[in-house]
Amino acid sequence: MTRHPEKVKIGEKLVGFGEPSYIIAEIGINHNGSLDLAMQMIDGAAAAGCDAVKFQKRTPEICVPLDQWNIERDTPWGRMTYIEYRRKVEFTAADYDKIDGYCRQKGIHWFASCWDEPSVDFLEKFRPVAYKAASASLTNHSLLKKMKATGKPLMISTGMSTMEEIDAAVQAVGTEGLLIAHSTSAYPCKVEELNLRMIPVLAAKYPTVNIGYSGHETGLIPTGAAVALGATFLERHITLDRAMWGTDQAASVEIVGLQRLVRDVRDIEVCLGDGVKKVYESEMSSLKKLRGTPPAETSRRPEATL
Repeated sequence: MTRHPEKVKIGEKLVGFGEPSYIIAEIGINHNGSLDLAMQMIDGAAAAGCDAVKFQKRTPEICVPLDQWNIERDTPWGRMTYIEYRRKVEFTAADYDKIDGYCRQKGIHWFASCWDEPSVDFLEKFRPVAYKAASASLTNHSLLKKMKATGKPLMISTGMSTMEEIDAAVQAVGTEGLLIAHSTSAYPCKVEELNLRMIPVLAAKYPTVNIGYSGHETGLIPTGAAVALGATFLERHITLDRAMWGTDQAASVEIVGLQRLVRDVRDIEVCLGDGVKKVYESEMSSLKKLRGTPPAETSRRPEATL
């Protein structure tokens, strides 16, 4: 009998084998610093049937290398230094307070990927249901431990990482309440580099951990395939318009696509079944027509008793 990892509770929902895939719509920084755009994406994710929306939280002065602070770049607000841009796309505590209230109103979870330790302290004030470590943070064990110490479930993404680095991260934080997302950190990611067979590989290597998928491809089919391969949670970047300004927009799913994605994932979960071979009632008329005898009658034939 196949054994599956213990289910992980995120808010009031369970993540694990036999449960609907926990679907995360990552808003990330695709809001471009606009609370209005963020609210529209929350609306879209909730209407599509997603379980959560996710943001990214950084302290720019910590996360931006000093030698990049004063490099100028074009932005939606005009030309400015990189550090100014990073500050522009960060929501304030007042903004997150509104996000928190709005998500509660819409009945959808929200949390964030923290890129530095002060950001964990910042988000703890809002009591998020979980934490996420971006692929870039996988080797930052101090940050992983900081998020794990909150007692909330911790998801880690594994893009641009070796198996040795994944193993070191797992050893650093332990497996209780841990969820591992297979990922490839290319935006958008080529289909030949998605390597979805890593999902069962990770499941075999970490049998007590729920394995998921964080996708950056442009299509929807690979996410459904990830479910078929055993992913118990899913994460996809979302946007209002893939042509919008921003580095993650092209690897994101627009709201209409998100609706289709959630619908298809739910269909895949149903059609996977339980793996026990049976003859369905709906097959009986075909069986009688094409074979002439239902299975129950076959066993009563005289030759069956010889």
